[in-house]
Amino acid sequence: MSTEEKDSGQQKSPEQLREEIKETREELGDTVEALAEKADVKAQAKDRLSVVKETAQQKKDEFVAKAKDAAPDSASAGAQQVTSTVQRNPMPFTIAGAVAAGVLIGWLLRRK
Repeated sequence: MSTEEKDSGQQKSPEQLREEIKETREELGDTVEALAEKADVKAQAKDRLSVVKETAQQKKDEFVAKAKDAAPDSASAGAQQVTSTVQRNPMPFTIAGAVAAGVLIGWLLRRK
């Protein structure tokens, strides 16, 4: 009961009580859902990993564009060679990226 209802001495009708219970249940359901989302560490890690991947891809693209603009032809040839090496044998670079992402996620999770 609210303070006004206590002071006025009025009682709520059964319909008002049902409506209040319904609203309270909905609020409680929303609260439980929000808590479950916060407690889902695996989903949070996946979300952070996807953000890290997107950011890394954007940074890589920016870096490549800047390097192409600023680099002389010989450096461009070297970059082309590195790119073709990565395309031929991507596993070491994939592993290095995964390790870097894991370290970053571990660091982010420990900060909280």
